[in-house]
Amino acid sequence: MKGMVIHMKDPVLVIMAAGMGSRYGGLKQIDPVDDRGNLIIDFSIYDARKAGFKNIVFIIKKEMEEEFKKVIGNRISKEKVTYVDQ
Repeated sequence: MKGMVIHMKDPVLVIMAAGMGSRYGGLKQIDPVDDRGNLIIDFSIYDARKAGFKNIVFIIKKEMEEEFKKVIGNRISKEKVTYVDQ
C-alpha cells in the first residue's frame, strides 16, 4: 500500500490480578516480596516501562478494588492506568 502511513499505538501491559489468594491466605498481589517492600507487580511494571509500555490494564475483582488502588495507585502515577472488573 504505497504512501500509507501506519501509526502504532503504545503497547498495553495487561496484568491479571483478580485472584483472591484463597490458598495463599490473602492478596498476594499487594504483599511485599523483598525487604525493600517491592511487590511482584513492581517488577512487572519496571520491565514494561523499560520496554516502552505506557498503558497498564489491571484486571481485578470489584471486592478488592479499593485496597488494590490504595496500594498500587501511588506506584504507577506515570502511566495511563485502567481497572477492569473480572
